Amino acid sequence: MAAPVETFGSRNCSDTAARLTRAGERLVHPREVGTTQHQQWQLPGRVERALIATPIGHILPAVARTARSMGLSVEASSRMLDVVDVRGGRWLDRLFARLAHELTDAETQVVRVATVPPADDADFAAALLTAPTLAVELARRGITAEIGVLAEAEFWSVYQPVVSLADRAKVAHEALLRGLVDGREVPGADLFFVAESAGWLHHLDRIGREAAVAGAAGWLGEADLFINFAPHSIFRAQVCLASTERAAHDAGIAPGRLVLEVTETDALADRGHLDAVLEHVRSVGWRVALAEVGAGWSSRTLLGAVRPEVVKLDRGLVRQLPDDGARTMIRAVVDQAHALGAVVVAEGVETERLAQEVTALGADLGQGWLFGRPSRPRAAVEEPVTGWQPVSPVPTR
Repeated sequence: MAAPVETFGSRNCSDTAARLTRAGERLVHPREVGTTQHQQWQLPGRVERALIATPIGHILPAVARTARSMGLSVEASSRMLDVVDVRGGRWLDRLFARLAHELTDAETQVVRVATVPPADDADFAAALLTAPTLAVELARRGITAEIGVLAEAEFWSVYQPVVSLADRAKVAHEALLRGLVDGREVPGADLFFVAESAGWLHHLDRIGREAAVAGAAGWLGEADLFINFAPHSIFRAQVCLASTERAAHDAGIAPGRLVLEVTETDALADRGHLDAVLEHVRSVGWRVALAEVGAGWSSRTLLGAVRPEVVKLDRGLVRQLPDDGARTMIRAVVDQAHALGAVVVAEGVETERLAQEVTALGADLGQGWLFGRPSRPRAAVEEPVTGWQPVSPVPTR
């Protein structure tokens, strides 16, 4: 079925910038629970006209010279170029390719491009206000980023178990996005890197959330589902997260089973926006996990400010054990997390020795190859799983 439309005023929340280039997109949801989710981006086609604007004085004359040398019609003002290709758009394509080599990365970030400008001259300024940067336009056209990774990929989620360190029972699963391109599996980190380069992070983030929920339906049971998300990809939480709410409802997954996971780096980026997003997350009954937590001053300050229900220890810190410094740092985080009523997950547990170390330091749950690698789920869970409740803080040793 067609993708749900998320509106933010007159803006499409999942495709705000791409609207200006008329780059259509289509999302086909799984025909049945747990099947692969397919996403196709229609890349921008040839255009015969482009508005190019920037407040940086030296850039437009250079662009105009290049355009005119290629036989393009150029009308110039002090801060804007109106470039027309009367030969069907092929030479505008070539202009974009030339600009990718002639301009620096910094210059492409301060130039805006509307490749399908409105017919009414009065709307030009409005179009440019929300137009993508040249850097984004080049990425979309596959000139500066491997957009084929997104345009042709098939997406699905794999799931890694999270276990209770006390009895090794599986109590949760973390969903991780994967893509298939030309028969090659592409990890989530690469997918999100390309999406951010192309200005489509908000869209891929939504795909990841919905794929995680759809793929877990039918087998999750009473276990919790951890879903990674990027708060800066959310324009307005009650709008942009609405499709995730609907997906969870349709999959029969109770709100209390969902844990939205944000990394410490993302949480530090824009605290005001993060607070607004997390307020909505909690208002619908979801919980919050703060991941990649070390024990620096930023970590400890952030824990107190975000007050997550789940704290995930940074895997790099865990793997330093039995180093005395790592032990001291982990114990400090565990004590603070428990004082806030949070459950502590130790990530990167790959050996029994590490499992014993983090258990002794007070971690409640473990995640890592020792307990299971990320994998696609079977149709049904063969062993029962149980939910978990926040544990009592471990006394300071």
